Amino acid sequence: MAGRRPLSRRSVLRTAGALAAGEAVVAPGTARAEARRARGATLHLLGTAGGPPPVVGRRGISSALVINGRTYLVDLGYGSYEQFHLAGLAGPSLAGVFVTHLHSDHLADLFQLFWLRAGGPKPLAAGVPVWGPGPAGALPPVDRDVPVISPGAPAPGLTAFVDHNIRAAAYDLNIRIRDEGFPDIHRILLPREIALPPVGASATARRCPRMEPFPVMENGDCRVTATLVDHPPVFPSFAYRFDTDHGSVVFSGDTTVNDNLIRLARNADILVHEVISLEWMARQGFPETLRAHLKRSHTDVNLVGTVAERAGAHRLVLNHLVPGEPAVVGDQEWRLRAARGYSGEVVVGRDLMAVPLG
Repeated sequence: MAGRRPLSRRSVLRTAGALAAGEAVVAPGTARAEARRARGATLHLLGTAGGPPPVVGRRGISSALVINGRTYLVDLGYGSYEQFHLAGLAGPSLAGVFVTHLHSDHLADLFQLFWLRAGGPKPLAAGVPVWGPGPAGALPPVDRDVPVISPGAPAPGLTAFVDHNIRAAAYDLNIRIRDEGFPDIHRILLPREIALPPVGASATARRCPRMEPFPVMENGDCRVTATLVDHPPVFPSFAYRFDTDHGSVVFSGDTTVNDNLIRLARNADILVHEVISLEWMARQGFPETLRAHLKRSHTDVNLVGTVAERAGAHRLVLNHLVPGEPAVVGDQEWRLRAARGYSGEVVVGRDLMAVPLG
């Protein structure tokens, strides 16, 4: 495929044994060793289910990228607090968090992680930045009367989400400071709302105008860039790209097929992309209105391969799977459908799977 660099012999040999079924899988025990490795980078899929309802066999959406022993999280859905520790990731290794958008299934455990690990054995380090969306600016219009939660501030951003959680937990936080020597959580959890470039984007008009990727953060481990993706009616909704000395990883966030994402993912070593099976939903008799909404805001598994092909991504990792139950839609079906139009390697994400870079 034009634009895609060939996989190195080392990379092929590293994953060949685990790819008999088409998946790059590393056991959780190996994940612990990867987290402690001084150099290198590994993608950890902590939870791979899409949507708020719990499902059998997967936890809520969350990924970790461990770079040179430092951990960067992308989203913290339900169960990800526990998955972080089951993957063998140490609290002091957490160097940053990136929230794609402010849907509940992507940040249910965000505050919980900092609340429960601010102190005690092997706590989080001081000054962990959390990047994510600012205020939407407005709610999307509706054609019926609906209640409005917090009418004075109905569309807050990441900072308000964090601040309100801290205030609600003030009693416990104050007790632990006095009784157990916990630090002030304000020193640990540092929200950083991402400023949008001047491309004319808004919650009510152009959620996802054409744009070039823009910088979010850069340090000795990685350079992180972002772009707006289309996940109506949510605004803003981001995809992130991590470029490291060991390879590049792109996280789609929630989105329909989107040219901004394709630009961001150009020649990426790994594209972690959400998928939904609209055919399964039709077979189950879900209402047409619901299926139409999901088609507008998510990527059908039959189309995701063409997204990866257009981007020139070397490897496609399926994530945020809907339906999430492995017994309902099996890995083979996900893989075959995602491979349509794609000449690269397809990996069906599973909880606590680890995928090495390089």
